[in-house]
Amino acid sequence: MSEDTLPRRRFLLGAGLAGTAIAAGLADPVEAQQQPTTPPAIAPSARAQEVEPFVTLTASEAAFIVAAVDTLIPADELSPSGSDCGVAVFIDRQLGSAWGGGAKMYRAGPFVRGKPEQGYQLPLTPREYFAAGIAAANAWTRKAYGGKDFDRLAPADRVAALQAMEDGKAAFEHVDARAFFAQLLAITQAGFFADPIYGGNRDKIGWKLLGFPGLPATYADKVDAYRDRRYVADPQSIADFS
Repeated sequence: MSEDTLPRRRFLLGAGLAGTAIAAGLADPVEAQQQPTTPPAIAPSARAQEVEPFVTLTASEAAFIVAAVDTLIPADELSPSGSDCGVAVFIDRQLGSAWGGGAKMYRAGPFVRGKPEQGYQLPLTPREYFAAGIAAANAWTRKAYGGKDFDRLAPADRVAALQAMEDGKAAFEHVDARAFFAQLLAITQAGFFADPIYGGNRDKIGWKLLGFPGLPATYADKVDAYRDRRYVADPQSIADFS
């Protein structure tokens, strides 16, 4: 986050590189440079205004997540806000899933302070970790911003607060602020680009921005026809094949 606070192009770059690499290396770098750099505008749909109930987040946790994803993905000419794209719902569903409950995680310890490259080293489940991180974030903003929880901050203050978390300058208790921000950013990226069946990427907004065709696992029959030129198709999700 530099001169353009929390710039969408940086968010999309980080998520796009990871997402497309995992999905199958969608675009060749040389070919990508030959394509228009500004995707077409995508208007909010009626579905973006639907209210979906949260399955695990408390009211204060949901308020934090909605405010955070809307700060990381603000509504603009490229897409609706993060929450209108279903990212908050995605996060809620993931934290309420078996993964959120720590399924298949080793949690017997011992747990010692590890190096940054060693990743997560706490006994908490993802659900517990986000609960602790959100509580710590709100406690810190109440001290730093006149008694206000994160979701009550002005937009500019939300950006500054997330910047402080990212830089490790926010004084959280019991939780590393930088590590929490990294987890928050990662799950926000996942929600914006995951298959819509999981609650995020509503109306395939993220895929449309990338030009990603979605679920089909092989395009061998199109290699010759689209050699050296861009393949354009409406993205398809898991739901489209069920």
